Order: sequence, then structure tokens, then C-alpha cells
Amino acid sequence: MKLVFCGTPQFAVPALEALIAAGHEIPLVVTQPDRPVGRAQELQAPPVKQTAVAASIAVTQPDKIRKNVEFRAQLEAIAPDAIVVVAYGRIIPPWMLVLPRLGCINLHASLLPKYRGAAPIQWAVAMGETVTGNTTMLLEEGLDTGPILLQQTLPITPEQTATDLFGLLAVQGAPLVVETLAGLDAGSIVPQAQDHAKATLAPILEREDGRMDFAARSAAELVNRWRGFQPWPGAFTLFDGKKLIVHRMSVADESTEIANPGVVIVKDKRMLVGCAQNTWLELLEVQLEGKKRIAAAEFLRGLHSAHTGLLLG
Repeated sequence: MKLVFCGTPQFAVPALEALIAAGHEIPLVVTQPDRPVGRAQELQAPPVKQTAVAASIAVTQPDKIRKNVEFRAQLEAIAPDAIVVVAYGRIIPPWMLVLPRLGCINLHASLLPKYRGAAPIQWAVAMGETVTGNTTMLLEEGLDTGPILLQQTLPITPEQTATDLFGLLAVQGAPLVVETLAGLDAGSIVPQAQDHAKATLAPILEREDGRMDFAARSAAELVNRWRGFQPWPGAFTLFDGKKLIVHRMSVADESTEIANPGVVIVKDKRMLVGCAQNTWLELLEVQLEGKKRIAAAEFLRGLHSAHTGLLLG
């Protein structure tokens, strides 16, 4: 089958590698432009580009695609049977959606219609889901609203973070893309419309999503959000007017009545914070603004007092 592959980050690499291994003809890979990274701001090629170059596949990196006449002519000349889109990072324009005979097939890292949007893995973890998965779908003009082709599930354990799941879902989703293409070509897969009434959104993450709201969320909810928002924006609050990043935390088994959410108590050299629903959160590893990352016990030793009764936030 003749394919055009659109993808950018590491998450898309296993799918591209699986399509190459399956023997598909891939005359072109489309990815985002090289970006400056690190303190030196040196240009770095996206992982998908690196994979394509290593496989001697032609690569194009257009800044824009919606009204890009040259890019459109390039794809029309190829006349692909399908366009595979995995974490490309660009909205696919209408002319591109109707170009291939089998359509544009997308691998989305959630069990649609739940968690439509840019950050499905992060929000699934942040919302305390115990199961997630991958969906292959036919792209249409709506945001992740197209018909479902195939799905697979993956359990989320209490210890896993979004970072852990990225690699697992990428590897698990790669053969699903190959299977989807084979089924579409053979006519054995019938696209199923999504139940839009059950849709939830997974918007792009913002820095403020990492701010810990002790009055509004229970300890378990805050732990889930920290797990989901890895590696960014993480979890942070304010301590004596300075930003305090929390690198590790856990729900504490504590029965003390909470007068004010955000109150800090020190018990057996443990740093506990009161949260909503009369729950307690133990801070295990923290980093005060301008300081190094340390264990909470070491952080407490550096204080002039136990700070019992101090409010975070």
C-alpha cells in the first residue's frame, strides 16, 4: 500500500517503524520543522524525521499546510492510498482529508470519545482513570470526532505517570495502525460513529494546571494530577511566598481534623498538608524556588521551626 506518514515526536516513531517493517511503500514523511532545543538553542530534528532519514525516506517539513500549494501538489502527485497521522501537531485541512482513497487514518491515545484533544494521556491519568488505550479513527474536520476503526485497552496502575504511559501506548498502538490499514483495504473494518454525548476533552496543558488547589481537591485528586502532569507542568504551590515544586507525594493515612485546606503539620518528621474532603497529602520530595531538589524531611530540617499551621498556596 502507498502511504504518506505525518508525525513528529517520539510517540509516532513506533508506528512509522511498524509500517516500514510491514512492507508498505512510504514515499514521503511529513513532520514539523526542526526546533531549537536546550540552553544552546541548537536546531534538532524531530524523532520522526530522524527515523525517516535513517530509513532513506524523503521528508518534508512545511511550516503551514492548509493553503500550501506546493505541498498539496506534492501529495497529489504521490496519490497515496492512505495518509497515516500520528501526533503530527497540525490540523489536517479538508483537501488533505479527501485525497487518499482510504482516507486519513489517525492513531489517538485514548478510548474515544473520551479525552479528545491535545493531551489525552495526561488527562486520563490526571482524572484518575484506571484504564486507557488507543483508538484508530478516520479523520474529519472536527476535533477527534471521526468514526472509530479499532480500539485497544491498557490498564493504568496507581504508580504510573503520563510519562510511563507514553512509551507503552506508542509501542502498543503501532501494530494497531498496521492492522487498521489491512482491515480497511480488505473491507473487513466498518467505521463506527462516535457517541458524541459521551465525549470529554483533553485540552493542551498550561502551566497553571500544575498549581495545587488544596481547598478544591482531595489528596487523591492532587496525586492523580501530579501523575498526569509529568513531565510538565508537574505540581507546585507557594511556601512563604516562594514557589515550591513537589516532585513526589502520596496520600497520607491521617485522621487529624483539617481546619483550613493547605495547612501544614509536621508529624514524625513527615510533612503533611490538609486537602479537601478532610484528606491529607504527604510531601515526599520538594524543591523551593532557587534551591535544589531534596527530600521533604531534609527540607523540614532546614526550617527555623516546625511551621505547624502554615498555609500553602
